[in-house]
Amino acid sequence: MDLTFAMESGRDLEVFSRFEGTVTVAMTGNVPASAGRDLGALIGRLQSEAGIDIRPGQGSASITVEFASRSELRRLAPTAACFVVPNVGSLAEYRRKRGSDAVDWAQVTRRERAAIFIPADTSPQEVRDCLHEELAQALGPLNDLYRLPDSVFNDDNFHSVLTGFDMDILRLTYSAALTSGMRRDEVAARLGAAPGARSGNPVDWTRAIEASLGRTGSLATRQASAERALDIALASGFRDGRLAFSYFAVGRLMAASDPARALDAFQQAGSIYAGLPGGSLQLAHVDMQMAAMALAGGLPEDAARLADRAIPVVRQHENAALLATLMLIKAEALEALGNASAAAALRMDSAPYARYGFGPDQLVQARMRDIAAVADRADNG
Repeated sequence: MDLTFAMESGRDLEVFSRFEGTVTVAMTGNVPASAGRDLGALIGRLQSEAGIDIRPGQGSASITVEFASRSELRRLAPTAACFVVPNVGSLAEYRRKRGSDAVDWAQVTRRERAAIFIPADTSPQEVRDCLHEELAQALGPLNDLYRLPDSVFNDDNFHSVLTGFDMDILRLTYSAALTSGMRRDEVAARLGAAPGARSGNPVDWTRAIEASLGRTGSLATRQASAERALDIALASGFRDGRLAFSYFAVGRLMAASDPARALDAFQQAGSIYAGLPGGSLQLAHVDMQMAAMALAGGLPEDAARLADRAIPVVRQHENAALLATLMLIKAEALEALGNASAAAALRMDSAPYARYGFGPDQLVQARMRDIAAVADRADNG
């Protein structure tokens, strides 16, 4: 109910909306080579797991996925990697209607058309992740909730592909018991649920966590925002992923300037995630951060152990960029332990994941150099 009757901005939605009947999805623009395969796999999952009548289309479709340059999209949505808009079929049409009620989700009572805009000049994994997140929002909930541990409907961005929970939410969205235009109490009654009051986060916590993650502001400002988010989470009595994510944000931002503080924050985050149902992927992200710190601190055995614990989880969740990073960290640890041949073999094995996760070879090489530099710091320190 909270996912469906509010937007990420906190604005309430008065009525339930969805597509009625068959949904078609077409791609246009500078379509990346990997996009067709990933969209096909996603549509197959939406059919089989969520029971949605959805299929590929051509030309005019219910949902159009348009690929354009990142710079062009950032002029329209500076903070979004990709985004979805109602009642348009192209970027040109969105430009004409931008700012009008026609592209206001709060004015939509039945979904007829939508367009998803994704950068063409990015990695295959980011294209896939955008397809998952934005197609899910085009079809269903428009809100994200930080308290959800096992969902792409969460701005912590740990999950990059739709989870089983997400498919359940979409299956409910397209239940035969519901129809577009229903109000919150009607939807709750049809689903046998209490309407409830919307249970969001404290506004000051959300603002602090978003400021800590943002691209703007100095490192010191972002560190202060993360610490403020953590203080608010503790004062609010959070014991779920919101508290863990607050610790995680502190750890990431303190890793270079205050490793001891960062390590403590990561350990606190990891302890919480380990106790949360559906928290295994988040714990793997913590393990990656701690493995990098162990490598930088001259503890290659610890780095390899942490990477080994995280790799199977990350492989299961199809995060190629994170998987390649963990494999490269372990390779550097093996090198430091004197096993150069195993390190070389692991680097070679990581290459397909790195290309999918990071993109062109120059970006893959840059990532490898970054991780090698972490290991070098241990030698020099």
